[in-house]
Amino acid sequence: MIVYTSADSVMQICGNEETFDLANLYRCCEIARELTMKDEWRVGRVIARPYVGKKKGTFKRTSNRHDYALKPTGRTALNALKDAGLDVIGVGKINDIFCGEGITQTYHSDSSVHGMQQTIDICKKDFHGLCFVNLVDFDALWGHRRNPEGYGREIEKFDRGLGTLMNELREDDLLILTADHGNDPTYTGTDHTREYVPFIAYSKKMKETGAIENQDTFAVIGASVAENFSVQMPQDTIGKSILRELQ
Repeated sequence: MIVYTSADSVMQICGNEETFDLANLYRCCEIARELTMKDEWRVGRVIARPYVGKKKGTFKRTSNRHDYALKPTGRTALNALKDAGLDVIGVGKINDIFCGEGITQTYHSDSSVHGMQQTIDICKKDFHGLCFVNLVDFDALWGHRRNPEGYGREIEKFDRGLGTLMNELREDDLLILTADHGNDPTYTGTDHTREYVPFIAYSKKMKETGAIENQDTFAVIGASVAENFSVQMPQDTIGKSILRELQ
């Protein structure tokens, strides 16, 4: 078993699925999660990192990763949407990140390509609410490993999937593309990088294109999604909706 920490309040525990049972790895992470709940540590996430391989050059992470995160410190837009009777569908590690809070249905993804296909399939169904997707390979496989070639290939795969997804959107659907942090594959080191992240919004109902001003918090997205469904955000949340600017 390998245990290491990251700069962004994360503890990661690795175990070889072929020699260290997956259930044992998850149990170790559950114990670590409990221990690191103490106020002096309060680690943001404990991540189970299973892998396979027997010698150098053959080791490979599997898709059985599991994140043990802290519960949100208060109610979020997801809770508000769920309480309003809307679907809140999580794809990828969304359910893990929010500890299931405010989620009505979850899909585990084996890769970013798989996650995009799941999203396309979900869009073909008749649901009313939010589909919240995380495509982790940009970060885990290419960003942290500083592999710009792999990152570029991943973008090309995503772009092809995005075209298919856009064709499935209904007239009143709103698509938002963004990232939760930077991870420049051309930068030094292996940690996340600090830069503005993209924010791209698209709907077939939009009448024109244009740029919006830089925003100072991700919370504008949650507020905008809530307003899109005429749902009141929970008290004490930050962020102001920019939905009207997107129209």
